[in-house]
Amino acid sequence: MRVTRTLRATVGAALTGALLITASGTASADQTRKGLWPLEAFGAEQLWQDATGKGVTVAVLDSGFRKTHQDLKGQFLPGPDFGKATQEEGAQDLEPGENVLDHGTGMAAIIAGHGHGPGGSEGVKGLAPDAKILPVPEYKNSGLATRWAADHGADVINMSYTEGRSADTCEAIHYAISKGAVVVAGMGNESATEKNYPVGCPGVIGVGAVDEYGKSAEFNNYNSDMDLLAPGVKIPAATGKSDSSYHTENGNSGSTAYVSAAAALLKEKFPNLTPGQIANRLVKTAGLPKDQKDLKLPDAHYGYGYIQPGPALRKDIPAGSKEGPLPMPKGKASAQLDAGAQDADPPMGGKEMMKKALLYGGIGLGALVVIGAVIAIVVVSRRRKNASGQSWG
Repeated sequence: MRVTRTLRATVGAALTGALLITASGTASADQTRKGLWPLEAFGAEQLWQDATGKGVTVAVLDSGFRKTHQDLKGQFLPGPDFGKATQEEGAQDLEPGENVLDHGTGMAAIIAGHGHGPGGSEGVKGLAPDAKILPVPEYKNSGLATRWAADHGADVINMSYTEGRSADTCEAIHYAISKGAVVVAGMGNESATEKNYPVGCPGVIGVGAVDEYGKSAEFNNYNSDMDLLAPGVKIPAATGKSDSSYHTENGNSGSTAYVSAAAALLKEKFPNLTPGQIANRLVKTAGLPKDQKDLKLPDAHYGYGYIQPGPALRKDIPAGSKEGPLPMPKGKASAQLDAGAQDADPPMGGKEMMKKALLYGGIGLGALVVIGAVIAIVVVSRRRKNASGQSWG
């Protein structure tokens, strides 16, 4: 059984570690728009003079989507037919009253919601409101979902979840990046140092949550996979039991979606940049709160800092190498991971692939004494992390 865990964390309550965004109560549409502090913090109205995500496709790999939500009508492209989710496959770790459609809907709105009401002035408006959402159910096979998205025009792939690394997780991501897709994934909300996937795959932009004061959220997982922070505390989301429902939520899910939206803006303005060069613009313009200015970057809690889409769009930054701060391993990822070899080209944040290879695997050692000499026979057996180790973000 494969279990998807969303990246939610309940507002004002103890973290369960199961979800990266969690509902904390309903809100009216007017309160929802007023509560969208990230748009004000980013100076969205000014940003949209430079780019709105027009012509950019963002694939959201998630549990399900409410395509008729009032803030998202017309924003979805046709998705794949992987079969309907079952309670077992697509609805694990849901909050009481939550259904399989909620999480993907919330992520899609953060990225490309257009709001509703007069001039779209109510409800959730995304950071890249003119981008299109490619809805891809992930619950059956994340590798299959990733490859499908890459083959169907995804410019950006949003992965607001964590899981144990399956056989095709990193290979599929490398395939997507080779086709020009920026891949963004959440760190996880367990306040732990444990490494997860897909964020652990080389080439992925690893994202944690930041509050409106620029502080890294306490629920963030923290390790060398942390690359960037984005708003993920007290974020109004288009989730609930109807096409007009909203909740205020915390977690890496929303922050991952905001980085995906920022990447969509950059893809519109700089269509010829590689995924690594897009990441480079985000890294080179990232910010830090005043009390963290002396951090040695990348930092396990802050990565390179929180995204600043305005400077990323407007600053004169040389394109740099194709890999940018996200160099890929030479050859197939699985060849290095499964052999336990050190990554020849460590990806963004100095991620060490040998450690990732061992994270979800086991190493058995046996020794045979033969007349005055010891011959060590090392049998490396990889075992997949228990399916319940996956989280949605």
